[in-house]
Amino acid sequence: MKRSRETAASELFVALYPRLAGWCRRLVDDDETAHEIASEAFTRLWARWTSVSEPRGFLYVTAANIVRDHWRRLERERRAVHRASTEAALTPQPEQADPSVRLLVQALPERLRVPILLHYYADMPIREVAALTGRKEGTIKADLHAARELLRAHLRRSLDHSL
Repeated sequence: MKRSRETAASELFVALYPRLAGWCRRLVDDDETAHEIASEAFTRLWARWTSVSEPRGFLYVTAANIVRDHWRRLERERRAVHRASTEAALTPQPEQADPSVRLLVQALPERLRVPILLHYYADMPIREVAALTGRKEGTIKADLHAARELLRAHLRRSLDHSL
């Protein structure tokens, strides 16, 4: 039993790790961090191996959560550096609007962010996103539409302010 568990886990790792790490790389824009996130997702899967019915979905949802935590940590660090530099400066500089799609996706509410990450960044079909999130396909389609509209509006606003 233990041998087959290890063999199955090893085969899953070989089959999914490169794509998961690549997906994480697109989200965090750093090879080392992407590999750390993908590895952590596999570690968490291994810890729950016997209770996970859909390992691929578990990996992507777990990685998306780790990426979200990474983005939050970076944002906290950015704010701390900004506060420190503002306090040190004689005249504070206004913060530039950042129309980065990654930051805009990060700012979406979780019910919109997760489908965007799974559908567009992990290339999962809507049917699979619905199954992984426990929601109906129509709801996922509506959430994807709402997320695209929010992103479009934020990008327009950001671009209008930068001109």
